[in-house]
Amino acid sequence: MKKVLLVVAMAITGFFSFAQTTWKSDKGHSQLKFDITHLGVSTVSGAFSDFEATVTSTKPDFKDASFQLTAQTASVNTGIERRDNHLKSADFFDAAANPVISFKSNSIRKAGKNKYKLAGDLTMHGITKPITMDLWYRGTVTNPMSKKEVTGFRATGNINRADFGIGPKFPAVSISETVTIIADGEFGKQ
Repeated sequence: MKKVLLVVAMAITGFFSFAQTTWKSDKGHSQLKFDITHLGVSTVSGAFSDFEATVTSTKPDFKDASFQLTAQTASVNTGIERRDNHLKSADFFDAAANPVISFKSNSIRKAGKNKYKLAGDLTMHGITKPITMDLWYRGTVTNPMSKKEVTGFRATGNINRADFGIGPKFPAVSISETVTIIADGEFGKQ
């Protein structure tokens, strides 16, 4: 009888340990970047330096994971202050009226070993649209310094800036409508 109770207790403990785990992005080891083509001949890259992301999952392989991200629009940085100020203006992001960019996933499906298709709603410039990203689960390890578990993901995909009303005065021949998003994240277990 004691053995049966021990097995039941272990099963319950195991169930609750995978009940739902939350992981938060490590700002020092995460990036939210974008690439866009200028005049069809060069790529301009930028990033948002102020963002937070969380992942919740009940499975150790994250096959049921849910992702949420918020970025402060005014933190856009392309390395050129004049361009950054223009991107913050009403011509593009209109950061004063639309201070936050957000993404919330609503589905995830397996697309290969450690690969997924992550679908969700992106809200930018006051407009919400569904998008799908390629997601690579890079693994879970113990950080040798902190002794805490960390996990990593890379999400990539393309959006059309016109769908979000970004830069309507600038035709695609000047600035491509396709914007590539690259999000690399290291997440600490909470």
